[in-house]
Amino acid sequence: MEAAVRPSVARRGPVSERLNVTSTGRADGPVLLLAHGFGCDQGMWRGVLPHLVADHRVVRYDLMGAGRSDTSAYDPDRYATLDGHAQDVLDICAELDLRDVTLVAHSVSTMVAVLAALQEPGRFRQLVLVAANPYFLDDPATGYSGGFSTADLAEVSAALDSNYFTWAEAFAPVIMGVPEEPELGEELTASFCRVDPDIARQLLRTMFTTDYRPLLPRVATPTLLLQCRADAMVPPSVGDHLHAQLAGSTLVQLQAIGHCPHISAPEETAAAIRAHLLTLR
Repeated sequence: MEAAVRPSVARRGPVSERLNVTSTGRADGPVLLLAHGFGCDQGMWRGVLPHLVADHRVVRYDLMGAGRSDTSAYDPDRYATLDGHAQDVLDICAELDLRDVTLVAHSVSTMVAVLAALQEPGRFRQLVLVAANPYFLDDPATGYSGGFSTADLAEVSAALDSNYFTWAEAFAPVIMGVPEEPELGEELTASFCRVDPDIARQLLRTMFTTDYRPLLPRVATPTLLLQCRADAMVPPSVGDHLHAQLAGSTLVQLQAIGHCPHISAPEETAAAIRAHLLTLR
């Protein structure tokens, strides 16, 4: 039997150590802060890095519980909502004195980015939200299709409670969405299985059950939305909803298939990011 979520502990040490913050590229260049998605770590951005580091300072980190983050500092109360992860982003910016930041976020971290930008809008130059979904559950009352029904959620919850690792092995290739490149699905599976299962369960349940749609009209930070084809986690209509609710946003439909274009199509993803950066110079 897997262990229960550990009790609350006090945060310890600088955030750059707790979350394995790294910085590459031009030290005096415009700042790109990259926030990875569920079950991943900062290494998943490696394909886009060569296209960004020549003229930007690229800062990456591992979400609490992922990669080389210090899981001994995990506090289930702090991370009971995505606000704790948003505070981590703001703590990184404060500790490194990052200003005029372009925050590039994938999957669950897209709503972390929204929360951080709402709390400190002056800190961010723009948001780049990759495969974003503000609410994963269908809402028949409004006609919103988030991609998952309540029955789907019950099935996912049962699988998580039964055995996280078995669930990860089955679900990660579906999320990657490129069966013709099975090695990518295998890489994502291995990444899922490296995450602390208790932390993963809490983050996944928060991701699935929290509705961030009411926050979207409040976001004033310029935003680029990168959505993919045949994304098992994000129906096409979600991109349209985000675009309609985020004032002044730009929606780009990538040719990439699946939920992780920065892994399966890094050149296309990096080109879309760079094209948007150029428009705001």
